[in-house]
Amino acid sequence: MRAMPQTCDIFCAVVDNYGDIGVCWRLARQLAHEHEVQVRLWVDDLASFAKLCPEVNPVLERQYCREVEVWHWAGTFPEVQPAELVIGAFACNLPERYVAAMAQQSREPVWLNLEYLSAEEWVESHHKLPSPHPRLPLTKYFFFPGFTAKTGGLLLERDLLARRDAFLADPVQQQAYWRNLGVAPERAEGEMRVSLFSYENGNIEALLQAWVQGALPVVCCVPEGRVLPQVAAFFGQQGAAPGACWQRGNLRVHVLPFVEQERYDPLLWACDTNFVRGEDSCVRAQWAGKPFVWHIYPQHDGVHMQKLQALAARYGQGLPAAAAQANSAMWQAWNGEGTVAVAWGAFAAQRLELQAHAGVWAQGLAQNNLALNLLDFFNEVGRIRAFEI
Repeated sequence: MRAMPQTCDIFCAVVDNYGDIGVCWRLARQLAHEHEVQVRLWVDDLASFAKLCPEVNPVLERQYCREVEVWHWAGTFPEVQPAELVIGAFACNLPERYVAAMAQQSREPVWLNLEYLSAEEWVESHHKLPSPHPRLPLTKYFFFPGFTAKTGGLLLERDLLARRDAFLADPVQQQAYWRNLGVAPERAEGEMRVSLFSYENGNIEALLQAWVQGALPVVCCVPEGRVLPQVAAFFGQQGAAPGACWQRGNLRVHVLPFVEQERYDPLLWACDTNFVRGEDSCVRAQWAGKPFVWHIYPQHDGVHMQKLQALAARYGQGLPAAAAQANSAMWQAWNGEGTVAVAWGAFAAQRLELQAHAGVWAQGLAQNNLALNLLDFFNEVGRIRAFEI
């Protein structure tokens, strides 16, 4: 009989604005809603969390949101019973008091360190590796999300692709969506619709200018966020609020409000190309089945470019050589290695090939579900421990 955890604690130290909590919140909800696990989510920055889930009250120590018990992880850690499944996200250090309590349990919890997403080859050999605690009778396992069957896979809700396909098959629903955003649903001939979610980027002016001067009309939707001041400055504006609309040449920009996670997916589905950042929105863009351009979180030692190139190479498998090269060059240029205007021209010229590939890529990834793999690993560790006893 397959053993399932009844309880799970997820610890999240918010480092990159919304990326860390975005992943943890998706995982918490999926375990609670689809697998009936009692989840406690420990978050050290509830203000950032509230941007993704407006129901969160940043001043409460403990609250329930969408069947998940949310705790503010700050100050003296409370005395609680550790869960059967314990997940520390992205190498965060669990409270010493909690770790000591884990060691006192009659049945050792399954303790996982949920790692950052990477397409690099070494991930496969490190996935599920154990790390014994130096002092206590505890073992932590490294769990790597990824893009192959030898990794932990990606977060994917049970009905996400069906909802995406229903949206894309319904012109009336799409028109209503655009109207609700304040964007005319009617398109000009050859018009491309783009979403732009990015960190601050030194190439933003070059990209916008390429769209202004380009042969095709571009409608760009920019959610509130870190890149918006740069976009506003391009149009000579000091600031911007949702609802603002600016036009220059062949480019029209619409400013959108920052939305909770569930409302971001339809924007990715409705656009032709999506500029995304970090980990969470990058994965959602892949589920959208549309061409995307990734702004990876920059690291001071430059190793982020290795990760970017690894995903570009893996994503390019199965693409014609010209399309794979155009996609890789656009990603690298957007991340500071190349000329954005030139790269965009090649990328746009390959949009039909990239569109066809994006759907096939998403379908292939769907066979490797992170939440299911986590639960399978919990069961696997339980069987091993039972055998050892």
